[in-house]
Amino acid sequence: MDKKVKEVLRKSLHISSLTIPLFYRYIMHYNKTTTLLILLGLAIISIVIEFFRLENRSFKRLFYGAFGIMLRKHELDDFSGATFLLTSSIACIAFFPRDIAFLALSFLAIGDTFAALTGMTLGKRKFLSNKKSVEGSLGCFISTFIYSLFFIHPLIGFFGALSATIAELVDLPVDDNVRMPIISAIVMTIVSIFVSDTGSLLINLF
Repeated sequence: MDKKVKEVLRKSLHISSLTIPLFYRYIMHYNKTTTLLILLGLAIISIVIEFFRLENRSFKRLFYGAFGIMLRKHELDDFSGATFLLTSSIACIAFFPRDIAFLALSFLAIGDTFAALTGMTLGKRKFLSNKKSVEGSLGCFISTFIYSLFFIHPLIGFFGALSATIAELVDLPVDDNVRMPIISAIVMTIVSIFVSDTGSLLINLF
């Protein structure tokens, strides 16, 4: 199958991960405990499946027949992005403020998808370090920043979108399903402290 078609199929599945933050916000109404229990159950199931497909040849053939088209080369002999996604979702919801966790997980689904699709269709200027495109990174930043404006202070959203874009761009020995939401959540948490302190200072002055 054509590489671009395969990537489009993969990203169409990736954008569906937006259901996790939307579920947390609109269905569970930020009920952290229940959401974490559900995600933990899904993560355990995912890890069990991963071990079976890596260790059992018969199950591996069955799994690859059904989902192999969605896997990248490095995922053939390692955990898939889905398991890392569930892990980072648990971490974000457990350790970060609810609105920031919601946005960080949304940034992963939206930013990574727009980075790939924009890069494939418009990408001409490549970064020498990893061959990703400037256009793809712009697609990631613009889509995540615009999305953030509906939910959080623009300054927090700006730095969150910027950090998510940088995390998507750089090559680190950590899966992007982990580094994008975790890094952007850390940055937004730090920026939110300054935004809150500045707002309090202005209120006291006036």
